[in-house]
Amino acid sequence: MSAVNDTKHKSAMFLLTGIPGQEDIHLWISIPFCFIYVFSILGNSTILFVIKTDPSLHEPMYIFLSMLAVTDLGLSIATIPTILGIYLFNSREISLDACFAQLFFIHLFAFIESSILLLMAFDRFVAISNPLRYASILTLPRIAKMGLVCVLRGVAVSFPFPFLLKRFQYCRANVLSHSYCLHQDVMKLACSDITVNYIYGLFLTVFTVGLDSLLIFLSYVMILKTVLSVASHAESLRALNTCISHLCAVLLFYTPDIGLSLIHRLGKGSSPLLQIVLGYIYLLVPPLMNPVVYSVKSKHLRARIIRVFAKTLRWKNGSI
Repeated sequence: MSAVNDTKHKSAMFLLTGIPGQEDIHLWISIPFCFIYVFSILGNSTILFVIKTDPSLHEPMYIFLSMLAVTDLGLSIATIPTILGIYLFNSREISLDACFAQLFFIHLFAFIESSILLLMAFDRFVAISNPLRYASILTLPRIAKMGLVCVLRGVAVSFPFPFLLKRFQYCRANVLSHSYCLHQDVMKLACSDITVNYIYGLFLTVFTVGLDSLLIFLSYVMILKTVLSVASHAESLRALNTCISHLCAVLLFYTPDIGLSLIHRLGKGSSPLLQIVLGYIYLLVPPLMNPVVYSVKSKHLRARIIRVFAKTLRWKNGSI
């Protein structure tokens, strides 16, 4: 295959990768990805609609959940179109500029999601450890400022990626190992010294994923300490039950994220199929499963969602 020789050459392309050796069944493989895309968009949009239209859900926990839903929507929209392009139309080529734009948005939304999961851990800590001051600590203006900080941090750490990659010449094989662009994947194709990119990527992994996951862990240590000090066993279980949804979201996001980071940096002999599958899990499963997890575990939210669907069905039946 021809190599990409110059990042400034407008016709230069990268080639995205589907599941190797399964080209004959790409159309069949596209079916679950189509379902994932549709259900991710519908699920997160439903969460946003229900929270926005129901005043009883205008509480800190649900506002943070709506932030998570917006982030998951962005992650799905930034990722899945190129995946579907490969499996539906065999469209593997992506220009350098489009690739750099995609990886910027993927990393941006991933960093924002990590920050929001940390805020949600803080929300659970305050709710359980200091319930009487919960409303006064997590006011709407303060939540808005916290959300803005999450976005600004995501932009600040993701913004250098395209510029760090644009300075390279790409004289090696131009085939990427995923169905979308990631910084750690693209930089391996450069024929220049990638030390700066490697160090910056490693620093960000530690500074964002590492720090956020550590703070989330410490939050739950303090939550557990508070819960164990409660005399009533029933109250302890009720308090811990409010954390289950968030813990599931944390595991869904950080487990494949950390695994993929380790494979890209340390797993030189790892299976390409393992990288591809783990990459799909990392970016596609959280946006799909977060609405399901929160809807199942939150009775209040589930009741509101059922009511919305019931109203929609009644309206459709009435219009017929």
